[in-house]
Parts: sequence; C-alpha cells; structure tokens
Amino acid sequence: MKSEGHPNYFQTKVTCSCGNTFTTGSTRKELKIDICSACHPFYTGKLKYVDTAGRIEKFQSKFAAGTYASLQSKKAKKK
Repeated sequence: MKSEGHPNYFQTKVTCSCGNTFTTGSTRKELKIDICSACHPFYTGKLKYVDTAGRIEKFQSKFAAGTYASLQSKKAKKK
C-alpha cells in the first residue's frame, strides 16, 4: 500500500453520553456518541425514547391542539 494515500489509524477512545467508554480502531483519536450497546433498548431490553431534539413533544403538541393545518379540510380553513 502507498503510505500517502491512506489516513492515519489510531486506537480510539469512544465515550457514550451514558458514561460508558471503550476503545476501538478509527481514523479519529476520540469519538463521542449518543447511544451505545450499554444503553440501547435493543441490547438492554428496556424501552427508552431517544429524543435529543424534542421531536416527540413537538409532535404531541401539534396533534393535541387539533389544529394541524395539513389535516384540516379546505372549508374549515376558509371559516
């Protein structure tokens, strides 16, 4: 292999938002992730909503008011 065409390969420390850390190989020296096998619902068997941007609350607030514009008929919009 040519040495100038490939990125450097490092032993990488991966840090999860739950606090779990482990090492792997990567082209980056450090990685920060949101979810890992120690906290992912598939591996833990616990139901956990991963909602970093507040999407669930935003969706529920739109439909709770009953005024979501795309679901209203054209007659209801004119009144």
